[in-house]
Amino acid sequence: MIKANRIIGHYEGQEEGPLFICLGAMHGNEPAGVRAIELVVKMLEVEPIRNPHFRYRGNFVGLVGNLKAYEEGKRYLDKDLNRSFDADKLSFLETQDPQELDNEDREFLELDREVRVLIAQYQPSKVILLDLHTTSSHGGIFTICREREEDIELGAAMHAPIVLGMLSGLKGTTLHYFTTENMGVETIPITFESGQHVEGLSVTRAVAGIINCMKAIDSVDSDVVENHHEEILIKYSESLPRVTRLIERHAIAENDAFVMKPGFLNFQSVAKGEVVATDKNGPVTVSENGRLLMPLYQLQGEDGFFLVKEVT
Repeated sequence: MIKANRIIGHYEGQEEGPLFICLGAMHGNEPAGVRAIELVVKMLEVEPIRNPHFRYRGNFVGLVGNLKAYEEGKRYLDKDLNRSFDADKLSFLETQDPQELDNEDREFLELDREVRVLIAQYQPSKVILLDLHTTSSHGGIFTICREREEDIELGAAMHAPIVLGMLSGLKGTTLHYFTTENMGVETIPITFESGQHVEGLSVTRAVAGIINCMKAIDSVDSDVVENHHEEILIKYSESLPRVTRLIERHAIAENDAFVMKPGFLNFQSVAKGEVVATDKNGPVTVSENGRLLMPLYQLQGEDGFFLVKEVT
């Protein structure tokens, strides 16, 4: 078990700009995002020494999402935190004894409080919240965003496939909660999946994703940032579809005895009726032709797999 702080690191820019919040380990078994944030903070600290022309506009802060689960190396302790963000539930939770709440409800309250403190402290005109994730399966990287023009443009700047429609298939995620309406300041949430949980390159790609996002929101100038970060993502995404849309989410419960067939990758093509898993009722098939996303190869989780279709 590790001991960690909620705040991974921060860097205050020399000029005004957006508040850029990066979340790592929203699922505690996904450490790549935390490591990537640590590396980016160190890079920001040394860059002005290496390059006297470097200027950062705004403020960068890295936070651990599910702190207790991260310390124990588990996806979650009581329930999936990234299905638990609920604005209507917040006021009720705030009236309860924290010791009577489950772990993820306490994490929700603490993380919400931390973000609001940062907003009050910096008084930004815009907040960008990048939620860094990895998957239990190998294969492609991708971004998830809301279907708003500005959000899609930011997602495209990450140089990874964009997956649309995920918000209608899920609820209670950071994309649902960290919004302008809930935060009281213009807020754009985006999710970036950088690879498999323990794959070393997942950290490298997460670093590249953070830096590309910084460039896209004009916190750093493109001409003072080495472009190999951009090239890393472009090269990895060459064979992947540029935009896909969710057509099926296979939800599972704890007693379903769901087991994914081995070897499936993110964005792997599957055919209608193909058996991709088994559960207590027998074979599990896909409803139509498409590409698998996030096939479940871990003990905890509420999603057996997602099925997406390329947008032409």
